[in-house]
Amino acid sequence: MSGIGSEPAAEIAAKVEAFVRDVVIPYEKDPRIQIHGHGPPEDLVVELRAKARAAGVLTPHILPDGSHLTQRETAMVLKPSGLSPLGPVAVNTMAPDEGNMYLIGKVGSRELKERFLRPLVAGEARSAFFMTEPAADGGAGSDPSMMQTSCVPDGDHWVINGRKAFITGAQGAKVGIVMAKSDAGACMFLVDLPDPAIRIERVLDTIDSSMPGGHSIIAIDNLRVPRHQMLGASGEGFKYAQIRLSPARLSHCMRWHGSATRAHEIATAYACKRTAFGKLLIDHEGVGFMLSENMIELKQAELMIDWCADILDNGSLGTVESSMAKVAVSEALMRVADRCVQIMGGTGVSGDTIVEQVFREIRAFRIYDGPTEVHKWSLAKKIKRDFLKAQPT
Repeated sequence: MSGIGSEPAAEIAAKVEAFVRDVVIPYEKDPRIQIHGHGPPEDLVVELRAKARAAGVLTPHILPDGSHLTQRETAMVLKPSGLSPLGPVAVNTMAPDEGNMYLIGKVGSRELKERFLRPLVAGEARSAFFMTEPAADGGAGSDPSMMQTSCVPDGDHWVINGRKAFITGAQGAKVGIVMAKSDAGACMFLVDLPDPAIRIERVLDTIDSSMPGGHSIIAIDNLRVPRHQMLGASGEGFKYAQIRLSPARLSHCMRWHGSATRAHEIATAYACKRTAFGKLLIDHEGVGFMLSENMIELKQAELMIDWCADILDNGSLGTVESSMAKVAVSEALMRVADRCVQIMGGTGVSGDTIVEQVFREIRAFRIYDGPTEVHKWSLAKKIKRDFLKAQPT
């Protein structure tokens, strides 16, 4: 276990929270942001990151010596970064970059880290993770074993062909991690972007709108990648995906916990100021109970995040535990966001506050990094295995 200890991590978290509240939140009304667009535009991303850099909070989960905070410490920092939909973008803790930085830092060679990781950590580049594929093609979604994108060796290169879907941030990214299948199994490659062999067919209109570049359908036509840009060896792609998988699931929980917390704050302020039927909304039992339930579920979600973080910090891959956390937290935060909309009535479904956006973002979270049903199915298989293993022979 590495890390810097709880007190210094708490200081970083406090700086991040102050920056997001004081500097980032006012940008939520910036006219450059389209309410249902494909994420904040690039010039806004650059502007916000320049301010984060000046404030000393850019990429706060990675220390100046290149070491990574522990998962428990990362939770302390990523939750306040999520207090605004623009927060993770501004301080460089957003998906998929945060997970990609973690993966490259864990398994990349010194040369690959210098070339691909350094600009990501510096906030000078964005990245994309090319794994999922179009359902219409029968490609990989929640089941990565269905991957159809192929890679074949050709001299000192690999040649990759296929199509990818829902690739977050591909538009405008400078670093890509591409997953494909060789005769030996799944493979993972680092690539420079843009590349003429990687073509964006279209950017999807999705329910969420906080991630720069949106989510794209991609065609890969004879992409040539030097052999040394493969992470590990041919057939080891799923192994490396597992290294990224659990921390990435948990990071989603951390960031959206911050978003749900902010929505709860806004709904609370509304209920404590708005009068109806002769008294404040919060004094009506139905509203007061909803806010109480929010408080309970936010704390439960926080504890679930910290429990899973401790599992990862103790050296486990945490596949089962991160599935449990992802289901519990995403479902709880969805209920929190829904109550906030309900409490605020017409205002809650309008763009006057970020509550409706938080609702949309967290609704997508229930699908991203594995839908609830896939995680429950996986957990049920483990329950069955454990039961059968415990039976006398």
